[in-house]
Amino acid sequence: MATFKKDPDAVLDYTFDWSLYLAPLADAISSVTWILDAPLVKVSSSFTATTATAFVSGGVVGTTLNLVCRITTAAGRTDDRTIVLKILQR
Repeated sequence: MATFKKDPDAVLDYTFDWSLYLAPLADAISSVTWILDAPLVKVSSSFTATTATAFVSGGVVGTTLNLVCRITTAAGRTDDRTIVLKILQR
């Protein structure tokens, strides 16, 4: 899992690139679900056939929180990817 530093007052975008996973399957993203540890908040999100992006706010200094991107594909596959956000005053 990748780890990123985030200020609790920042609203930042995090993009998950699923192209290497999807290309050999000739499949595409049809929906995305975001699972965030509290107190992270999804401000907005979007997706394409191969990427999913969420703008995220919140966090408490000194905590480490997970941001999970769960996709469902046109062929019915479901998979998750997780990044870790280390909340720091920056």
